[in-house]
Amino acid sequence: MSAFNLTSSGPITFILNGIPGLEAAHIWISIPFSTFYIISLLGNFTLLFVVAKEETLHKPMYLLLFMLALTEIGTSTCVVPKALSIFWFDFKGITVDGCLTQMFFLYLFDAMHSAVLVTMGFDRYIAICNPLRYDTILTNARIAKLGLVGLIRAVLLVLPLPLILQRLPFCATRVILHTYCEHMALVKISCGDTRVNRTYGLVIILMTIGLDLTLIGLTYGQIIRAVLRISSKKAHQKALNTCTAHICVILMSYSPVLFSTLTQRFGQNIAGHIHILLDSLYLLVPPMLNPIIYGVKTKELRNKVGKYICRL
Repeated sequence: MSAFNLTSSGPITFILNGIPGLEAAHIWISIPFSTFYIISLLGNFTLLFVVAKEETLHKPMYLLLFMLALTEIGTSTCVVPKALSIFWFDFKGITVDGCLTQMFFLYLFDAMHSAVLVTMGFDRYIAICNPLRYDTILTNARIAKLGLVGLIRAVLLVLPLPLILQRLPFCATRVILHTYCEHMALVKISCGDTRVNRTYGLVIILMTIGLDLTLIGLTYGQIIRAVLRISSKKAHQKALNTCTAHICVILMSYSPVLFSTLTQRFGQNIAGHIHILLDSLYLLVPPMLNPIIYGVKTKELRNKVGKYICRL
């Protein structure tokens, strides 16, 4: 059996198969895909515009929301346009360079998104546990530096992923059973030794989701301790209300990816199209709902957005 690898000379094209077993329903599946994507773009671009335009929102909390919106636009845009081209026009081909580029930026934005959520947890911790020093500890410059650290971490973690994929041989099939170039989907169609790739994929998960969830858990442990020391029930409720939006976003962001990661490695009895639908919804639903959650729960942001809507 002849084999090729991703560094072979000549054009090599992979075939993104969309959602195997549901090819007849691709047009119908494209309706929620495109609807969620449009709502996500409208919500996140509105948030970016309002935060950039309003000087009163140039504060650490809103700068973090600005970063979160950027990562969510990037994550969904890496995947949805190509997925819709498969569903609508049956354009399934993708070049090796295009595949690796899509994978790199998808996981880059994903890692940055996780880093922003950690920083937002730290922001809530300072606001509740040390409110008098909030303005001196969390300055705009410090938030920018934390954002840069998150970007550097994401690049250093994700960059080796396409590089080690290039050394894998692929025999016979070039069909990727997914709507986008997902790492494990590529690993599964290789006929070579994939132990390094599988191990490094697990390292990335542990260094992003595992580490970040641990830090968020420790942060909220300290927040709960501080809240329990407050005698007033009204103060309890007020303190916890400031965390509600962040907790909702954390649950929506991490629950699907944890489930998807576990089922990819240990859920062999789960149908393939369920894996793919879950992966796709994880990239679509949180970016659509997060700006709505923060718009509803954050009074100052809601008022500013309302002001611009009334001008239309």
